[in-house]
Amino acid sequence: MRQVIEGKLYDTETATLIHNWTNGRYAGDFKFREKSLFCTKKGAYFIHHVGGAMTDMAVPAGNGMGGSQSIEPIDETTAIRFLESHGGSEKIIEYFPEYVEEA
Repeated sequence: MRQVIEGKLYDTETATLIHNWTNGRYAGDFKFREKSLFCTKKGAYFIHHVGGAMTDMAVPAGNGMGGSQSIEPIDETTAIRFLESHGGSEKIIEYFPEYVEEA
């Protein structure tokens, strides 16, 4: 997906995928939800959201609702929080080692 936000192009095809999370449902399910964290070549972070018709990504479609996708630009702190809350601890260690210290 490609989306221009505030004059900046975010492209899932050219950015590096850092971490992907799904709710475990198959992609055609109305309750399917996916969030993928990416980093652009210039170091900008964004989340690519995908969701079915019975999620927070629902949009009007004809006489009913359909799923959609969108891109959300985020800062580094939000990227780390996303990884912490979506099973990405190993990715924090790999991509943000300066953030991690021994307990």
